[in-house]
Amino acid sequence: MLVNRKEEVACIEEYVRVYNSFDIKGMVELLHPDIVFRNVANGEVTIETHGIEPFQQLAQQSAGLFSSRRQTILQYIESDGCIEIDIDYEGTLAVDLPTGLKAGDKIQLTGKSIFTFTNGKISSIEDHS
Repeated sequence: MLVNRKEEVACIEEYVRVYNSFDIKGMVELLHPDIVFRNVANGEVTIETHGIEPFQQLAQQSAGLFSSRRQTILQYIESDGCIEIDIDYEGTLAVDLPTGLKAGDKIQLTGKSIFTFTNGKISSIEDHS
């Protein structure tokens, strides 16, 4: 754990906890009003939002795709003022996807999320898979 960044680490742990329990309101309460969210897959930005409203809409859409989901934090790395977490992710689809995956299929992957903070709130999240 990053001893000198206890409050930020606690905020990240709470974010992951509420994410896992589909608590969108709880996620949003941890965010800075100017939150920037990026999803990066295979080195390409696939989704980007700016501000609470677009983030909340995306979070609600994403939650609807899964009947269950769980991020597990593997480690914390501090770099350039950010905190990066390595994660294991597992989710069970609630709906069929255009990719051919079906409701009930499990998705498992590893990735990382990079968090930046402003005034004690999460001001950016960049998810990499």
